[in-house]
Order: sequence, then C-alpha cells, then structure tokens
Amino acid sequence: MLKSLLATNNPLSKAETQLDKLAEVAVFPFGETVKKFGLTTLQPRSLSVFQLNLGKMCNQACAHCHVDAGPDRKEIMTREVMQACLDAIRVSGAETVDLTGGAPEMNPDFRWLVEQLTAINVHVIVRCNLTIILANKKYHDLPEFFKNNNVEVISSLPCYTQQNTDAQRGDGVFEKSIKALKMLNEVGYGLEGSELKLHLVYNPGGASLPGNQQNLERDYKKRLKEDFDIEFTQLYTITNLPISRFLDSLIEQNKLEEYMEKLVNAYNPEALDNVMCRDMISVGWDGGLYDCDFNQMLEMKVASTTKRIEDFNKEQLMDRNIRVHQHCYGCTAGAGSSCGGALV
Repeated sequence: MLKSLLATNNPLSKAETQLDKLAEVAVFPFGETVKKFGLTTLQPRSLSVFQLNLGKMCNQACAHCHVDAGPDRKEIMTREVMQACLDAIRVSGAETVDLTGGAPEMNPDFRWLVEQLTAINVHVIVRCNLTIILANKKYHDLPEFFKNNNVEVISSLPCYTQQNTDAQRGDGVFEKSIKALKMLNEVGYGLEGSELKLHLVYNPGGASLPGNQQNLERDYKKRLKEDFDIEFTQLYTITNLPISRFLDSLIEQNKLEEYMEKLVNAYNPEALDNVMCRDMISVGWDGGLYDCDFNQMLEMKVASTTKRIEDFNKEQLMDRNIRVHQHCYGCTAGAGSSCGGALV
C-alpha cells in the first residue's frame, strides 16, 4: 500500500488510495462522530464564498502542500472555465471570491480574472505565497496590482524565523518572503489603520496541532516588527490535514495513526458549526465542483446533480449533503481550522 501510494503519478488513483489509507486507520468514522453530536448530515448554510483553484502550477514545492503543487505541474484553469465561474458568481449572490492554487498569479489570465471580479463588486482574496512576487520581473508589480483592485492578501509564513520556514518551504524562502512582505507594506498593506488587508498563515511543521492563534499572532507581530519592521493585519492558524504530501510524510515516519488519534481526540463540536464547507463552494481548475479545497484534492465531488461550474444551479447545490471523510477531523480539532484560521 505504501509503495503504491508514494509511487503513483495519477491524481485520481492517488486520491482514491489516500482515502483508503485514511479509512484503514480510522479511529472512529467522522460521519458517525457528527451523528453523535446531533447532526444526521452536514449541510450548507449559504454560498457566500467561491474558492477557485486556478491551477497546480507553483514556483515552490512545499513539504506540507495539500495540492501537490509545484513547478512541474501543468494543470491550469482556462479563461473559458473562468468565464463560467464569473457567470455563476453573478447569479449566486456570492460576496467573496477566494483565489488559490498552486500560485494563482502564475495563471496567464489571473489579472484579467481579478479585474473582472472587481468590476462586479465582489471581494477578492488572493492566497499569495509571497516568493512569487520576486520569482520573475513580471510579478514585481503585484503589490500595486493588488492595491489597485483592493485585493485581500493571505500569505503563508510558517514561522518568524528562517530556520523553521526554510525547513518547511525550501531554502531561501524566508528571505524572499521578508522582502515581499516589505514590498506589500510599502504600498500600504498590513499597516495599522489601513484598509489593505494582509494576513499571514501559520501551520505546524510536523504532526501537531497549531498553538493558540491570538498568542501566536502576538509573537509574530512582535518579532516581525522588531527584526524586520514588518506589519500585518492578522495571523491565521491552520491545521495540517492528512492528505497529499503531508499524508505521505506521516506514512514515511510511521506517524499516521498517532496523528489521526490526536485529531479525533481533539474533536470540537463547536468548530463544526463554523467549518468553511458550510458557506462555500470550491471550483477545481477544470471546473469541477467540491465542498472544499481539501475534498477537491481527494477528488470528492459534490453530492449534487450539479457537478460542474458551467451547470451551476444554486438551488440544487444548497440542497446537497456535504461529503465528509476522516480528513475532516483536521478542520474540527481543537480551536478548529479553516481558510480563515481558527473557528472558535
């Protein structure tokens, strides 16, 4: 099982194998845990957020990446699929569009899409890995572009020290991230009183849960200000979910069962009320629809007759049951975890 899991290059085959592996080490099925606390099924509350995966191409290949993104990935969202997303967003009443990847900025139609979204008055979030700003001259003006379109920027910075950040994201990443953060600060992002929001994301370097979000934010703000004169708006803590590269790492270290037990034992029913899948729809680079970004990476399409963005039907999607599996314990452990950080 381990050999086939690590060797396969077929995304669907790998997704199926990973789901099987999670089922094998199940301490208690997530769906049954939900029922224990009074919910027969998990259902959506709204479609206020569209999260669009613009492709798996990235200038980095982080050890914890649940997308398996990297420079060698070719999957990318076409303008045709983007147009279908725009059409759906217009009729959905969605308030926010969250652009992710890979590095979403590497999609050749990224700027066109952001401008189109700005024109229809939806709030745009971009999940920027920071180093992309310095990767090539054509990206150097991204801070100004973000500012001109009032984009909210969310960026991963696993630690405020070089050693820990580079260990998780690659040599030289911390230094480039600091330079990029300074460039964002220079145009007004993250400064006290500024409407230009710059959030940082912390996720643990190994098989542990994040610490207290408020305490970590305080430490980050102190160290980044003192050491580099950098400011940011908020820190989000996100739990590493046992899928993709992180799952491979847990298996290699023989820590998968231990980590799953840790997540299950930390289950928090209060976090379940606020999980991101209840208010969003995730759109894959190819137009497929998913309950969340994590389900997307496991090829778990929505349980609805509407399975593609070009067939968007809000009524049908609101009537669906959200699909769950063992990885969902990651979003409901401790203080909870979502694209916007801790939940409780």
